[in-house]
Amino acid sequence: MHQPQPILMVDRFAPMLDALLGLLSELAPAEWEAPTACRPWSVKELASHLLGGDIGILSRGRDGYATPGGAITDWLSLVALVNDLNERWVGATKRISPQLMCELLRFAGTHVCDYFRSLDPYALGGPVSWAGTEPAPVWFDLAREYTERWHHQQQIRDAVGRPGLMQPHFFAPVLDTFVRALPHTYRAVEAPEGTCITLTLTGDAGGTWSVQHEQGAWHLYVGVPGGPDAAVVLPQDVAWRLFTKGIGAAEAAGAAMMSGNQELGMKALEMVSVIA
Repeated sequence: MHQPQPILMVDRFAPMLDALLGLLSELAPAEWEAPTACRPWSVKELASHLLGGDIGILSRGRDGYATPGGAITDWLSLVALVNDLNERWVGATKRISPQLMCELLRFAGTHVCDYFRSLDPYALGGPVSWAGTEPAPVWFDLAREYTERWHHQQQIRDAVGRPGLMQPHFFAPVLDTFVRALPHTYRAVEAPEGTCITLTLTGDAGGTWSVQHEQGAWHLYVGVPGGPDAAVVLPQDVAWRLFTKGIGAAEAAGAAMMSGNQELGMKALEMVSVIA
């Protein structure tokens, strides 16, 4: 086993944006109104959510412009604030036409790509909340932003029956980012020193990761020890839906293979790698 490496994929934001705009440009009017797994949003509303994210990044991050918001005291208050901001934005943009939505996505998305390229990936930034409360390097926040764009675009593709961006070039960084939530998922689990749980995501974009209990904390590694205390195997297409709350743990368990300590293994199916 070895420690995971930084996820450096700023070069993939522009191709991801091009893929989204190409997809949206092909949609018939009825497809824009198709329901998505990101309930209760339609395809158009989910596209609006992506636009809102880009505008927020440019305003807050690039321009340093902040508006007063609600107090964040814990995880639940953060989720409530994010949900409120998202709903108000999507509601306010209902009058935007699909054509204008695409034009705005191209404009904002291009500037976001430029902004992301300007950042030092190794500088210290804010926390990635679903992975912990400590400040995280900028590359981790960029990886989180990448997963947001990938999984929402995938939800749109699923809704309109289009092939997904499942090539390892696009998909592998998503899974690698999602599993960084494993130590946080196990943070309240008490176990003897050296206890290890292995998670394998099968498929050409997948891999194997382990969390090991060392000196009172859980640490993430790439690979598998000689004999883990619990091992979980999930298909990659099930894994991303589970980690983004598209399906629940019970449904994922039906597609999983487990060995060793079942209680420890089932905890991995509680992992969530999104805020809301």
